[in-house]
Amino acid sequence: MKKVLMILFVLGLLSTFVGTFYYLYAKSEAPPVTYSTESPTISTIIQKTVATGSVVPRKEVEIKPQISGIIEALYVEPGDIVKQGDLIAKINVIPNMVNLNNSENRVNLARIGFENAKLDLERNQKLVTEGTISRSSFQAFEMAFENAREELAGAIDNLEIVRKGSTAKSASSSNTLVRSTMTGMVLEVPLEAGNSVIEANTFNDGTTIATVADMDDMIFEGQVDESEVGKIRPGMALVLTVGAIDDHRFDAVLEHIAPKGVEEDGAIQFEIRAAIQAKDNVLIRANYSANADIVLARRDEVMAINEGLLLFENGKTFVEIETGDQVFERREVEVGLSDGILIEVVSGLSDGDKIKNPTT
Repeated sequence: MKKVLMILFVLGLLSTFVGTFYYLYAKSEAPPVTYSTESPTISTIIQKTVATGSVVPRKEVEIKPQISGIIEALYVEPGDIVKQGDLIAKINVIPNMVNLNNSENRVNLARIGFENAKLDLERNQKLVTEGTISRSSFQAFEMAFENAREELAGAIDNLEIVRKGSTAKSASSSNTLVRSTMTGMVLEVPLEAGNSVIEANTFNDGTTIATVADMDDMIFEGQVDESEVGKIRPGMALVLTVGAIDDHRFDAVLEHIAPKGVEEDGAIQFEIRAAIQAKDNVLIRANYSANADIVLARRDEVMAINEGLLLFENGKTFVEIETGDQVFERREVEVGLSDGILIEVVSGLSDGDKIKNPTT
């Protein structure tokens, strides 16, 4: 009995050893590799570059006052349509005390001179009537009187300008009335009634009361990398995708390429500008972000394959063609335009060829 058990134990140990050895051997044997294949297709290949930027009005102006003071009233709001010359705001002038005092003194002196010239005129008028002095001598007194009257009127007008910013004779063209300098839409009114404003001068740009733009003439302003700028030229067609209006595409024509690039994040970028062809009933707001697809080259209905199927060696391009079941031979091909995914095959392939995919 013991002998039988010993034989069984030895047989079990041997079978375990043989089974383990077979399992390890089978595992070490790599399974045969099976490659998938692809055939050429007829496709349209478009090579393009993308420019990022925004949509802005071609004509946009900032309305600034010609006199310093406080905004007394605002007559427009963002979104209003205005014409050139329409009233934007009214400025209440806060007079400078030094200028006010000087103007008042000038009026007082001019009035004294006028009264004195008036007395001289009246006195010499009697002498002319009596024949005591000649008419030619009297003309000097008349001229002095007229000069004194004009000086007084000018001093009074100057005082009104210092006090109010306008005169009674020129109220409609007063500097206190801020008017639009162009026809368009009011984009922004950054101030409220009661805010102080500064006039535009040689030392200050002045306070912007409103921004007006022509929203019927929009352009795309974007940037193109230096690696692509040499491939584009004015007159090329662009297709705009506006982020806020994703269900529409807008055609545009490239108008301008900057002659000088600007470094941004270590790369040189060139500014471009393109005129947008507006669509009816689609409002494009100022400063919408947009992407522009610029078509650099196009091939319609050509034989194409996936670019990942190509092999490169010694400056030549090859593919591997299946000649039997998982049997492949290398064939040289001539390629053309690529869009980064598909590439045009000029020669070396036919429609029925099966090309080895080296990644599977």
